[in-house]
Amino acid sequence: MNAILKNFIAGEWVDGSGVTRNINPSNTNDVVGEYAKADRAQTEKAIAAAKAAFPAWSRSTPQERYDALNKISAEILSRKEELGRLLAREEGKTLPEGIGEVARAGQIFAFFAGEALRLTGEKGASVRPGLDVEITREAVGVVGMITPWNFPIAIPAWKIAPALCYGNTVVFKPAELVPGSAHALSEIIARSGLPAGVFNLVVGSGSVVGQTLLEHPDVAAISFTGSVGTGRKIAQACVLSNPMKKFQLEMGGKNPLVVLDDADVKVAVEAAANGAYFSTGQRCTASSRLIVTEGIHDTFVAALTERLKGLVVDDAVKQGTHIGPVVDANQLEQDQRYLKIGQDEGAKLAWGGELLNRETPGFYMQPALFTEATNNMRIAREEIFGPVACVIRAKNYDEALAISNDTEFGLAAGVCTTSLKYASHFKRNSEAGMVMVNLPTAGVDYHVPFGGRKGSSYGAREQGSYAREVYTTVKTAYTFPV
Repeated sequence: MNAILKNFIAGEWVDGSGVTRNINPSNTNDVVGEYAKADRAQTEKAIAAAKAAFPAWSRSTPQERYDALNKISAEILSRKEELGRLLAREEGKTLPEGIGEVARAGQIFAFFAGEALRLTGEKGASVRPGLDVEITREAVGVVGMITPWNFPIAIPAWKIAPALCYGNTVVFKPAELVPGSAHALSEIIARSGLPAGVFNLVVGSGSVVGQTLLEHPDVAAISFTGSVGTGRKIAQACVLSNPMKKFQLEMGGKNPLVVLDDADVKVAVEAAANGAYFSTGQRCTASSRLIVTEGIHDTFVAALTERLKGLVVDDAVKQGTHIGPVVDANQLEQDQRYLKIGQDEGAKLAWGGELLNRETPGFYMQPALFTEATNNMRIAREEIFGPVACVIRAKNYDEALAISNDTEFGLAAGVCTTSLKYASHFKRNSEAGMVMVNLPTAGVDYHVPFGGRKGSSYGAREQGSYAREVYTTVKTAYTFPV
C-alpha cells in the first residue's frame, strides 16, 4: 500500500486524525488509496488559513487569478486520460465518461480564467446633482464547499474555479467515498502558484468537517451539492449562524422525459437510455420518469427494452463497458429496495434489476425498467439515484405535461417530438430549470447556468457567468467630488 495521502492546509500537506480507504466498486479487492481524515481542529486551521489569505487574494489582480486558473486548466487537460482512469476506478462510471468529466473540469477552469478578466461594474449618475454612483462586485470571503461522490472532479471544479476567480478563499470538503479525484485536483491547484491558504483540502465526514464549516463564524458562504434532506439542514444552519452565511444548494431531481406520439422512436430511445442509465443512473439530472403517450407507448417500451438488453454492464475501465457498477454497497441496497417497493406498489418490472457477477467482485446491477407505473407511486416521486426508470402512460400531450410538472423537484426535463408547436410549448411551460428537446435530460455545457426550481435548487445558479451571483456581493458607492 502506498503512503497515506494528506490534507492540504495553509499551503502544506498535513497528516490527519484517521484514514479513509478508497475502494474500487468494480473490484472491491482493489484499494485505490488511503487518505488522511481531518478532524474539527484541522478544519478550523483550514478556515483560519483561508481567512488570513482572503484580504490579499481578494485584492489580487485579474492577471494573477487568470494565470493560476489557466495553469490549473492546462494540467487537468494534459492529464485527462490518467485522471479519467482514476475517476472511473474510484466512482464506477465508465472510462470514456471519466475522461469526459475530467475534460469538463479543465474547461471549467479555463472558462473562469477568462472570467477573471471580464468582471465589470457599473457607473451612473445619481438623482442628486453632482454625485457619482458606482456598483461593483466583491468577493464574499471564505467559502466552504461540500461536494458529492457522483461527479468527483467536475462538481468541485465548477465550485472552486468561480470562487477563486472572484477573489474568494476556499475550504473544500469532498465526499469521503471518492477522495482520489479530489486529492488529485488539489495537488494540481497546489502547484498553480496560489498563495498559501487561498485553497485548502479537508477530507472527512459531514458530521465533523461539514458541521464545522456550518458552525464557524469565519465561513462567509457555503456551496453544497447533495441530498434534499442534507440541503435543508444546511440552509437552516446557515440562517441560524451568527453572522448568517450565504448559501447555495443543488439537491435532487426526479426528472421527466416526455415521449409524444410523433417522436422519432430511435431518437427517443437513445435519449431515454442515455439519460436514465448512463453513469449508472447516478446523476441528479437522470431521466427516471419516462412519460409516454398512448399512441407510441408499446413501440417505445419494446424498443427501449431491446436497447437495454444490448447494454454491457461490467468493470468501469474495461473497453466496451456501457454501464459500470453502482458506487457502493449502500447504494446498491437502496436500488434493490426500490425495485421491491415498485413491484409492491403495482408497477411491472419489465426488464432488469438483477444483481450480476463479473470477473471481479463489485456492485453490478442490470439496468431496470418499470412499466405500468403511475405518478403517485414512490418510484415515480422519490429519487432512487441508480439505473432504474419507470414508464408512465399518458393520454395526450396535455396530460404528459401535467404529469411531468407534478413533482416536488424541478431540475431538468425533456421532450421527444418532431412538432415545433409541442417543443416550443414544453420549453415555456415545463417547471424545470433546464429543458431538453430530443436529447437526454443529463448533459449541460460548462459555460451555461446549471440549476433547477422547487426542491432541486436554492440560491443562484452554478456555472457560466451566472456563478458570480454565488461568489460575489454587490457594493454601491457614492462620490461627491470636492
